[in-house]
Amino acid sequence: MPAPAGLRPLVAESWRRSARVDPDGLPTLALDDAQLDAIRGQGPIGTALPVVRRLLLDDVRAAGCVVALTDAAGCIVWVDGARAARRAAEDMGFTAGADWAEEHAGTSAPGTALRLGRGVQIRSEEHYATAVKAFSCTAVPLHAADGSVVGALDITGDDRAVERHTLPLLTATAAAAEAEIALTALRSTATTRAAVRGGHRRPAPAELTLLGSDTATLRTGDRAVRLSERHSEVLAVLASTPGGLAAADLAVAVYGDRRAVPTLRAEVVRLRRVLADHAPGAHLSSRPYRLTGIRTDVETVLSALDRGARLQAVDGYAGPVLPGSASPGVDDLRDAVRSRFRESVLTDGGVEALQAWSRTADGAADPQVLRALLGVLPRRSPRRAGLVAAIEALDRR
Repeated sequence: MPAPAGLRPLVAESWRRSARVDPDGLPTLALDDAQLDAIRGQGPIGTALPVVRRLLLDDVRAAGCVVALTDAAGCIVWVDGARAARRAAEDMGFTAGADWAEEHAGTSAPGTALRLGRGVQIRSEEHYATAVKAFSCTAVPLHAADGSVVGALDITGDDRAVERHTLPLLTATAAAAEAEIALTALRSTATTRAAVRGGHRRPAPAELTLLGSDTATLRTGDRAVRLSERHSEVLAVLASTPGGLAAADLAVAVYGDRRAVPTLRAEVVRLRRVLADHAPGAHLSSRPYRLTGIRTDVETVLSALDRGARLQAVDGYAGPVLPGSASPGVDDLRDAVRSRFRESVLTDGGVEALQAWSRTADGAADPQVLRALLGVLPRRSPRRAGLVAAIEALDRR
């Protein structure tokens, strides 16, 4: 399709590069759910996403637009924003997994920004594809610490998406995300160097896995030991109570009976031997009982939630805390973790977070979560029928 007269030189050049693109077509889906989850949960995009959410998402929603991140090839890996704008964007194929590279989708802010290596603004009729001409967009490239391009950051919507302040706002947000990417890379390098030096470093930190298994696993470096049910419960309760617990309170939390203090004390003696053998950097003190030197997978996923990295958090949620345990303290912890996830994804209201949580056993059994997901899915999504059936089945129980 020839470029019409009067286009800005930047846009006219992009139209000439887009000549082989079908202007009446829609972008193809190039990434599936598993690939999207992997990209959003790790690497530079996984590091940048919480920053973008924190700095842009509320303002973009208020402006009636959407914000998106692409990978280096121009495929959208995440998109969120005002509900009406999301639905309109989905109708033109602007959705997670879609390929918006300039050579495949024609002139658009994210694709052209990646092609040129700098920020661009594309107004409605400047778009090459017919379906996109109702929209305007602004995008900037996103870089890794070594200067390589890892993706693009985009705002799409009506004329507000190309207001004068939009490009500086995206540039500042990209700079903040790039600083976080660089810092994460630096930390990773420092950790690797410390491991290589060896000899004079402190004992490796111990990690306790509590999610999705009836008994905990204690890992230190490349060593792992499966703990007994009772030791798992004691460590789970103490790890979730940094201030420690008196003997009677710990007995209630673990056994449900403060008269079980003598039994608890004998169990703690045996547990200290296990820690000495398998986690020398950990310490279980008395009066009150307090645990230090161990980090749990519960702390890891809740920390990700607090940073706004909901997809990363859900990906790390292997299941409820010690699901087979009947200890009151473990039961309280289990409910608290489940409630934190539920509240976080419902508050976020984004398709990706709700989809990810609905795939877990807890999310799949929660009709409110499923209804929220149904409300934000595209109208033509093949998941809608299954969700309706699941909601009706839960309502009949």
